[in-house]
Amino acid sequence: MSAAGDVEELVVVVEAVDRLLADRLDIREPEKFGQRLADVLVGHHSVSMQLTDSVGQLVFSSGFPDLPSLVPASDGQPVIEEWESGGKHYRVMTRSLVRGGATYQLAVAVPIDHQLHFLAEFRFSLVVMIVSGIVLMSALGHVAVRKGHAPLRKIVERMRQIGADELRLRVDNSEVPRELQDLVASFNGLLGRVDGAIQRLQDFNADIAHEFRTPIANLMTQTEVCLSRARTPEEYREALYSSFEEYERMAQMVSDMLFLAKADFGPREHDLESVQLTEEIESLVEYYEGWAADRGVALEWVGSATVEVDRRMIRRSLSNLIANAVKCSVEGGVVRIKVKEARPGWVEISVENTGEDIPAEYANRVFDRFFRLPGRDSSEDRGKGLGLSIVKAVATAYRGDVSVHSKDGLTCFTLSLPVSTSVGGGA
Repeated sequence: MSAAGDVEELVVVVEAVDRLLADRLDIREPEKFGQRLADVLVGHHSVSMQLTDSVGQLVFSSGFPDLPSLVPASDGQPVIEEWESGGKHYRVMTRSLVRGGATYQLAVAVPIDHQLHFLAEFRFSLVVMIVSGIVLMSALGHVAVRKGHAPLRKIVERMRQIGADELRLRVDNSEVPRELQDLVASFNGLLGRVDGAIQRLQDFNADIAHEFRTPIANLMTQTEVCLSRARTPEEYREALYSSFEEYERMAQMVSDMLFLAKADFGPREHDLESVQLTEEIESLVEYYEGWAADRGVALEWVGSATVEVDRRMIRRSLSNLIANAVKCSVEGGVVRIKVKEARPGWVEISVENTGEDIPAEYANRVFDRFFRLPGRDSSEDRGKGLGLSIVKAVATAYRGDVSVHSKDGLTCFTLSLPVSTSVGGGA
């Protein structure tokens, strides 16, 4: 029974005794009076009762526990308390009853040990359930997290297998959850870019070694020939001049490679300035005019535009395009330079020359570093294979583009650049 049930039962007993006293039963007949009080407890097997008069004289008692400190009630209002006696616990209700000018103190008690025992067991069970729930949820959470992270651990393990010598390996995107597919795709893309960069670096290093091997071999041969026997001053002078040409060629190659490295990092903000292309082209035309005249090539240019670039980079690109056009033009040919606004925010610079066509299969390779068209390496003014690579690097640095179109004896290189770095995406 609950605490509310105990109180309700005690109230029933108290009201029954109150009605009994109201019937003016003669208390001087103890046996009859006691029997009537005992009858009140019929049906209330666990309830005990004690009735005392105004001087504390016991009138009736039915198994009531010894509670010496029981507080008497007053003003007819019941008092409910919990007591412990002899190792047992009780809920006790006391009430003052006034009948026939006499005052009685009624105390009714019900044991509550079974309730306390039930509550103790309930608290213990609740604690066990809570602790068990926490342990179970922790275990289930650990299993769920471990199972949920299994694809991620597979990805990590796969990533650990990828080294500098195994960059062609990829993480299988079909074996991972949808939530991780973007991550895997980005990682595979990164590996592709790194692999491509390392491959280009390896090719670049191989090309550098190949390009430097020839002038170094020439220098060693010339020096060995000179030292094989005594030479006249004129012969030594001729050998030194030949060596100087090789040194000059290597120095220019080193300069071009350093420029390429700078272009790969993109333009720096403090190097950007507004450049009038008309002034740069006019200056370059004046510079190459004498060489072009010696080859029987005319230079023409038209158009104007202003771009926000590094002046040294754009000048180097235009210089390489004009020099390449003059070198590849036939005698009596014309090199035409045109500047125009192709679309809002973009400038297009085209350099066209008359001469031998570039085969279609080599149209995309002419911008590769150290690439030379087959059959043209024997010319006396053959290039180092870096000029067009520099143009491509500068265009890429500004988020621009460079292309070539060659047909019917006309070859045109077109360089597209944003008017400002914000148009091209910045560097």
